[in-house]
Amino acid sequence: MPNLSLTTWSLHRNLGPLRWTQWDDERKEHVTRVEEQPEKLSLLELPAVLRDKGFTTMEICHFHFKDTSSSYLQELREAIQQAGMRFYTLLADYGDITNPDETRREADMEWLQRWIDIASAAGAERIRIIGGDADPGDAEALKLAASQLQRLIDYASDKGVRIITENFHAMTSTADNCLALLDDCGNQLGLTTDFGNFKGPTKLQELSRTIARSESIHAKAQQDEQGNLDDAEFISCMELVKEHRYEGPITIVYDGPGDMWDGINRVRKLVTPYLG
Repeated sequence: MPNLSLTTWSLHRNLGPLRWTQWDDERKEHVTRVEEQPEKLSLLELPAVLRDKGFTTMEICHFHFKDTSSSYLQELREAIQQAGMRFYTLLADYGDITNPDETRREADMEWLQRWIDIASAAGAERIRIIGGDADPGDAEALKLAASQLQRLIDYASDKGVRIITENFHAMTSTADNCLALLDDCGNQLGLTTDFGNFKGPTKLQELSRTIARSESIHAKAQQDEQGNLDDAEFISCMELVKEHRYEGPITIVYDGPGDMWDGINRVRKLVTPYLG
């Protein structure tokens, strides 16, 4: 049956500074931009807190790692294990594997390989790789995305980390492209479906197609400026999860205003009836 999971993005105003990776085109190198946030809770403390709140699985965004030294990654791995949690996915939130600039693209691939190493050391079962920022109608870029994902799959093959992608950013903004990448890479590639990333009148139809082949669900509710959730739309998405007999983690995603735990709990109330 589905189990309850949380992404650190849902607590991004509570876990200390965010370390965003960016490309400096002039210097032809990666730089880190630090966005200050209060550290109400450390990443090492989080697994036990989540366990005590009834979560069984977690996902960690790359920008929440305050340190990537071997000793820190071992500490994090042990904290997760001692809490009895599963580190299901490390979310690499940077990297354009379809960038037309070969220098940038190869630098991003090297960056992603380093984060595969980090995922392995920290005990993550998977790493989410963004499918690219190329136009979704660019057939050659779609082939390039599949080729680059296969390179990363090959790199990760002996590291105990599975590569997954997501309906996230331009290249995978359509169900057709998400499924094409799965078909090209076979069962070596996994997929995350995020409720919030397909748009427009065909949203539910596209979600239905990708949920059917997903091993991870990001349960994000639509909301207004005050943080009020669109319960009916969210339940329609959860009904698709039920229809396709999905049995993996349902990861709560909340990034609205106000207290983050309050927002998480409001989404959780909508998810709970589907946990069995």
